[in-house]
Amino acid sequence: MSQDQQRKIIFIDIDGTLVTDDGSVPESAQAACRLARENGHLLFLCTGRSKAEIYDEIWDLGFDGLIGAGGGYVEVGGETLYHKKVLPEDVLDMVDFFIEHGINFYLESNSALYASPNLKTHLERLLHGDIENDPAARQQMEASPHPFITQLTYGETDWNKEDVNKVCFLESKVPFATIKQRFEGKFQAIQCTVPIFGEDSGELMLPGIHKAVAIADVLHHLGLPVEHTIGIGDGMNDVEMLEFCKLGIAMGNAKPGLKEIADDITDDLENDGLYKSFVKHGLISV
Repeated sequence: MSQDQQRKIIFIDIDGTLVTDDGSVPESAQAACRLARENGHLLFLCTGRSKAEIYDEIWDLGFDGLIGAGGGYVEVGGETLYHKKVLPEDVLDMVDFFIEHGINFYLESNSALYASPNLKTHLERLLHGDIENDPAARQQMEASPHPFITQLTYGETDWNKEDVNKVCFLESKVPFATIKQRFEGKFQAIQCTVPIFGEDSGELMLPGIHKAVAIADVLHHLGLPVEHTIGIGDGMNDVEMLEFCKLGIAMGNAKPGLKEIADDITDDLENDGLYKSFVKHGLISV
């Protein structure tokens, strides 16, 4: 390989970068990942999702490791480097607040995603429409249930959890700023990167955790230089990743703030953006 063709280590966000809103991976994105690995490049998922949200269809594309929970969990070649967890008493504090204020949420652990009592109904309405009164919407839901909804664990009553990475909450009558202020100093609040969850949706995670810190740890573990890194994403939780990596790529459907700091901007995911970026930067050939 020439200098420009050296093996790269590519960190790929999931939602909006690899996976569409309906939970599918476009064929072009599948091909991009498969071909890049065949060419000797390393591919890491680098996502806000926890391990329980990495479905087989995603793993089957072929990845060398995972940075999950926004940087709180790191796995390389099946080996866990570390897993930073929320204290059980802090989990209970979050749950009590969300239930008291009627905010739908789910706790993310590596083993399961624990849904609040009314989350399923809320998600079905967001993803499929008025399934109670619209037969077409109900038929669509039953014919093609969203993989995210089917992966959630419902009916949980014991919220005293010891393996929680973070919590994701959906838009409610409580503004994001209010929730952020309520947990200031104990949790880092970031706005959610899944558009359908609403502008006031968000995540609460442990302070000091973000993708760039985890990427640096992966590089140290593998003995690879930052000069070989590429980061590609679409949300504001990808800022640190794009700033840290030698080449930071924003999707065409990325948030404006991410595009401002990116080294390059590709097309939308649905318009083969991931594939086009891999071709442009010499990771694969057309």
